[in-house]
Amino acid sequence: MSGMAIPLSVLLLSFIVTSVLVVPFIDILYKLKFQRAKQITRDVFGKLTPIFDAFHKDKAGVPVGGGLLVIAVVSTLFALLLPALKHFGVDITSNHRSVVAEVNIIFFTFLSFGILGLYDDIKKFFKFSSGFFGLRMKHKLVLQLILALIVSLMLYFQLGISFVHIPFIGTFELGMMYIPFAMFTIVAFANAVNITDGLDGLASGVLMISLFGLWYLSASILDVPTSLFIALLIGSLISFLYFNVFPARIFMGDVGSLAFGATLAVIGLLLGKVIALVIIGAIFVLEIFSSFAQLMSKRFLKRKLIPAAPIHLTLQRHGWTEPKIVQRAWLVQIMLTIFGVWLAVL
Repeated sequence: MSGMAIPLSVLLLSFIVTSVLVVPFIDILYKLKFQRAKQITRDVFGKLTPIFDAFHKDKAGVPVGGGLLVIAVVSTLFALLLPALKHFGVDITSNHRSVVAEVNIIFFTFLSFGILGLYDDIKKFFKFSSGFFGLRMKHKLVLQLILALIVSLMLYFQLGISFVHIPFIGTFELGMMYIPFAMFTIVAFANAVNITDGLDGLASGVLMISLFGLWYLSASILDVPTSLFIALLIGSLISFLYFNVFPARIFMGDVGSLAFGATLAVIGLLLGKVIALVIIGAIFVLEIFSSFAQLMSKRFLKRKLIPAAPIHLTLQRHGWTEPKIVQRAWLVQIMLTIFGVWLAVL
């Protein structure tokens, strides 16, 4: 078999398994009433967000939690395939000192941020307001930082990753400063994908395209564990995206967006291509930056910086239809991914 035969095979396997399960899973979500409800939302400062509510009122009733299915399928197949491939004599090569540590880091990130996102979904849709389920935004951010700290420590101590490569300039050794740097990257991308997941097919489509670029980079350095994981995630996301495009039949929920965003960042860190990750993930970066800048402007300047945040809401305010925004974002993402990969291979 050629070098890409196994990753392509597992991509197809992941797509088929998810496709078989997704419709019954949607039915289960309906039975559990795990659906987006009409609600009045507030920003992190407790201020009402009428523009957001106006553009999302028609999405009430759509099941939320598709990310849970993707996590379950990808995690199960990843756990089964690695030992199976090793048993049949496939060489599980890695670009790191320990294949086990690399796999553990991917698993921990994917599952821990998924569990935190699931908590967020349960709180919102079942309206818990006390006890553990009454945690506020700042408490959830602390939990994200703790999880990111654990992952960053694993990257630094178990794999010895402590550098950043900057195209055209060189590689810089950060030492212990790599730990807070990695923490910031993980938390930023987790929340960036979460914020981007506001239009049907936007976050999932952009994520899928960006993962193709990272898949190419991982395959080019023969990093089998990361390459297989990305292939499984892409296959499952393609099946999910079929039901997530406008008008969506299912949303990924925080369980998916937090897990996928954090894992996207960790893959970039594992590959040592953080600058390429920022380029490839530029749409996510723009979305979270527009939201952060808007919040700071409202807090300190007492006025809005842009009509609505994140930026896709401003485009809607200007009359762009939802499919138009999403499709153009996909096209931009294709070029960003090509550019990011080009920078990474220089």
